[in-house]
Amino acid sequence: MSDLITVTINGQQFQAKPGAMLIDVADDNNINIPRFCYHKKLTVAANCRMCLVEIEKAPKPMPACATPCNDGMVVKTSSSSAIAAQKSTMEFLLINHPLDCPICDQGGECELQDVAMGYGEGVSQYTEQKRVVRDKDIGPLISMEMTRCIHCTRCVRFGDEIAGLPELGLTGRGENVEIGTYIEKAVTSEMSGNVIDICPVGALTAKPSRYTSRPWELSQHASIAPHDCVGSNIYVHTRNNDVIRVVPRDNESINECWISDRDRFSYTAINHEDRIRLPRLRKDGEWQTVDWETAINVVVEKFSAAANKDAKKDGSSVAALISPQSTLEELYLTQKLFRGLGSNNLDHRVRQSDFSAQDTAPVMPWLGRSIESLESLDACLVIAGNLRHEQPILAHRLRKAVVQNSAEISTLVHVGGLYNFDQLQEITGNAEQLVSDLAAIVVALASKTKTKLSAALTKILGKTKASKEHNAIAKSLINGEQSAVIVGQQAISSPYLSLIQQLAEAVSSMSSSTLGYLSDSSNSAGASLAGVLPHRVEAGQAAEKEGQNTTQILTEPHQMLLLMGLDPALDISGTDISEQIRSNNDFIVAINSFSNQFIEQNADVILPMAAFTETSGTFVNIEGFWQSFKGCVRPQEEARPGWKILASLGQVLLPGDDFEYLDSSDVRDELKEKCRDIELNNLVSISSGLTKLPSRPRSLQMIGSSVMFSSDQLSRRSEPLQLTENNLSNSCLMINVEQAEKLGLSNCQQVQVKQNGANAVLPVLLNEGVPTGCAWLPQGIEAVKDLSGSFGTIKLEKLS
Repeated sequence: MSDLITVTINGQQFQAKPGAMLIDVADDNNINIPRFCYHKKLTVAANCRMCLVEIEKAPKPMPACATPCNDGMVVKTSSSSAIAAQKSTMEFLLINHPLDCPICDQGGECELQDVAMGYGEGVSQYTEQKRVVRDKDIGPLISMEMTRCIHCTRCVRFGDEIAGLPELGLTGRGENVEIGTYIEKAVTSEMSGNVIDICPVGALTAKPSRYTSRPWELSQHASIAPHDCVGSNIYVHTRNNDVIRVVPRDNESINECWISDRDRFSYTAINHEDRIRLPRLRKDGEWQTVDWETAINVVVEKFSAAANKDAKKDGSSVAALISPQSTLEELYLTQKLFRGLGSNNLDHRVRQSDFSAQDTAPVMPWLGRSIESLESLDACLVIAGNLRHEQPILAHRLRKAVVQNSAEISTLVHVGGLYNFDQLQEITGNAEQLVSDLAAIVVALASKTKTKLSAALTKILGKTKASKEHNAIAKSLINGEQSAVIVGQQAISSPYLSLIQQLAEAVSSMSSSTLGYLSDSSNSAGASLAGVLPHRVEAGQAAEKEGQNTTQILTEPHQMLLLMGLDPALDISGTDISEQIRSNNDFIVAINSFSNQFIEQNADVILPMAAFTETSGTFVNIEGFWQSFKGCVRPQEEARPGWKILASLGQVLLPGDDFEYLDSSDVRDELKEKCRDIELNNLVSISSGLTKLPSRPRSLQMIGSSVMFSSDQLSRRSEPLQLTENNLSNSCLMINVEQAEKLGLSNCQQVQVKQNGANAVLPVLLNEGVPTGCAWLPQGIEAVKDLSGSFGTIKLEKLS
């Protein structure tokens, strides 16, 4: 305690760290000091002057947010001098503020209203005309009413310090100061919606929920974001049975007080016209609406018939593909049902193509460290991942490591220019080049650490040589006291996944770095624990007999196929996926919240499933946290929570296998007990079937990844997200200038992409971050649904 100092506030003595800001000490001890510009996650601006307090021996009131504490300091926050200063400041702030609280979305939760009630006067001394500021259009997510702005600059500092994109700024001087974009354009940050939360007035509000409700009419429900593997904590605000908006819920160990735009605005898809609200059954080629009892009986009859007619008695006649966005309870009950029927043909890895190392893969893909610890790293290597678009909160944590800890971040990616890090070593290339670069880093590490490589690695590496860039990455990992190797989401769809895993493990071991794997959805980790795998049952235990993986399920014939939460054409990349599934399966059951072209044309039964706000469940994030949530609103019409649908099927199909659950928490607890002794470990000595590095192809190569706002069924149907500049610009084919000139596409507006007999037509966008010899294509959108996978040889033809 000797390093603490004593500060007296309002006659009470408190201990504080030397240099701590006075406003922080007051907050820690529940002493209220009014403020507008101050925010706990932003730098101090001290420009609103609302936090003026009286300090003994100071000649004038001082701003508490910018005044460091000294030993023996005596402070008065509510003396006549302090109150007079605060009231004067309040009067100046209200000079130009419009009296439109009754129509302002911020009304009822406005910091300006709250402070004005305590420090404002009932009558203003000013009679001059109030100024009016023209509103700007910065996109479909944020509404600007800048006449209300009090120039606290929170939004400006957020862009500079948190988002890493300084898109908003102050222009003009004196009373002509305005906040807006430096040039007329939309705000494109993947975390832009957070400025709505930090704005202390009604200048920045959510455009999708504008004028729909008053804050006091809303009910608040704690929930978990259903998109990426971070598991950001959110509040869902509802009125009656409608979801009105989503806002962040503070959790310092996961998302702090921020969420991504995808997590914030995807709720707008819940009432989309594609919602499935009633059970349907195909009879004589036509859809008929039926009741639940009829639909369940048909499904049970077909399942029973398929299981009884299974000639091999190995369950090969039934199979299931389940979305990794499903809840832990839905995943566990699916595998419990299918294994009760004798089938191991089930998988959640719908975007994976290389399954050669699945037997030695980790029990659960995880980060290898806590999410919070990322910001304390000295060095990090990200392999095949665009964190900004795929896991924005993780990208924010790494940026904090650069800003606060001068961390050296290195990336092996397919497209460059994706990150906002000042200290960044970035190497781009196609699938084969990325593996070669990773191998070169292994060579560089072996040389620097004098490590003797295994015979298998030596054979794979061959004559690989390390360049200056590879040596620099190796050096940063070795020199960092805290370093990490993170295998990103794009590695999952790589045809060389097992080789990437083996080389990443070698890099991690030789550099004494933690090894982490990022998954492609909100509950991929939970799916692994629940046993939705052909070779493992729950808790990572090996199955008695290995079933069919995703690729095999697509190509092998079955009498019954269950598709849960999937749009096969968009979630499973591959030419003629729809045709394969239809021709190989006699009867298809779709359990989904949203209709899509495939199930409308090919399914035989459609069971309506509740959306994420309408059901209870659990997601397991990439750190291994089990985060449960409850339903916020009632399911629409006849939709039912997925776990209830599966439990009902289990009760009828397998009456002796205990599918009697009263609540989803009973399902969770049953699985949790089985997973109690699991120890997470990514270092599992994966042995690749490849004996050498892949050769570099000479033809034009496709490199693809999911578009941020088209990664799942919710975000694809969110109209505000689909209208963002970020989404529109990333729904194009991207190619660099040199490659465009070589192919005669320099002035091309649209191009036709050809691959294995399939075609796609896309707009063209020139991007110098795309390596020569490659073209980047978006995944998960209608335009490219017929192309096979995220990698491979393509041909381009100019259309216009």
